[in-house]
Amino acid sequence: MGAPAAQLLLLLFACRWAPGGANLSQDDSQPWTSDETVVAGGTVVLKCQVKDHEDSSLQWSNPAQQTLYFGEKRALRDNRIQLVSSTPHELSISISNVALADEGEYTCSIFTMPVRTAKSLVTVLGIPQKPIITGYKSSLREKETTTLNCQSSGSKPAAQLTWRKGDQELHGEPTRIQEDPNGKTFTVSSSVTFQVTREDDGATIMCSVNHESLKGADRSTSQRIEVLYTPTAMIRPDPPHPREGQKLLLHCEGRGNPVPQQYLWEKEGSVPPLKITQESALIFPFLNKSDSGTYGCTAISNMGSYKAYYTLNVNDPSPVPSSSSTYHAIIGGIVAFIVFLLLILLIFLGHYLIRHKGTYLTHEAKGSDDAPDADTAIINAEGGQSGGDDKKEYFI
Repeated sequence: MGAPAAQLLLLLFACRWAPGGANLSQDDSQPWTSDETVVAGGTVVLKCQVKDHEDSSLQWSNPAQQTLYFGEKRALRDNRIQLVSSTPHELSISISNVALADEGEYTCSIFTMPVRTAKSLVTVLGIPQKPIITGYKSSLREKETTTLNCQSSGSKPAAQLTWRKGDQELHGEPTRIQEDPNGKTFTVSSSVTFQVTREDDGATIMCSVNHESLKGADRSTSQRIEVLYTPTAMIRPDPPHPREGQKLLLHCEGRGNPVPQQYLWEKEGSVPPLKITQESALIFPFLNKSDSGTYGCTAISNMGSYKAYYTLNVNDPSPVPSSSSTYHAIIGGIVAFIVFLLLILLIFLGHYLIRHKGTYLTHEAKGSDDAPDADTAIINAEGGQSGGDDKKEYFI
């Protein structure tokens, strides 16, 4: 066979068959289908189409070559299998509540001469179970190393496991895969080993399973861990700036797991301890200058102890601005401002009255100059009377 003939045969083969079972042949009577993937418990639809049916019906059969539907006629009594569409050019069926046993190659046939078929590969995904964490038994001590194990069964294909501590990713061992007894699904497991610190007290260790059947949904398990560690302490004065004659409380704020059960108070230069108590505060009912000095508080738990120091300087009893004096100062300022405004108002009012009173007196003076004197008017009136009876008297 020559090279041109071989190339022609290869071209015909490529045109005849396509990936996924799709048939690209020019044979119009050749049916075509597509491969399907479904999650266990879900529903899958199998669709078979043909362009030229040649007066024949389409048929679906399962991997065991049992006929499911011939045209619109049910052939297998399985209520999970239902007819979706039946026309001369298409036969579609659905399978609900799909099980792992339903996986396989389904065949669509058309009984022409010769009989033509198309294959549809149905892949069923096994959903992984919620993972289980083991290995944590009791509280851990600071700097202790621990190993946790995580396991999940039922995935198909095999799932992957990841670890996290809070928002931090933990690098565990690679996921181990083991086939389940059913021969279809897998059990996966992983371990993580890390050293704990006091910051890990109350932390949540999470194991998550990643699988395509979950479609991004979270499937994880968490384990809260407890870490025992030695205490720490800090001394806080109340009030923060103590003065002679005041009452003072020195609070020894202890932190640890377990929390400190005992507090030992000491003063440098004093041989016997000042106080051993379960209470965390040292009380000075009435401060004196002699109380000044360096004080130590030792917080004690069954995990150990920690000593904190505080230097007390007793200040003079001169008053320190308090909230009440500040309040009075604010009130005094407001009153002074109001008095100032009233003074300004009185000044303007007095200026206004003086100005208008001066204008009134000026007008009164002008009126007096234009009017005849009272004595002159009376004289004129008397003179007029002596001069004749036709004169009238005028009084002003």
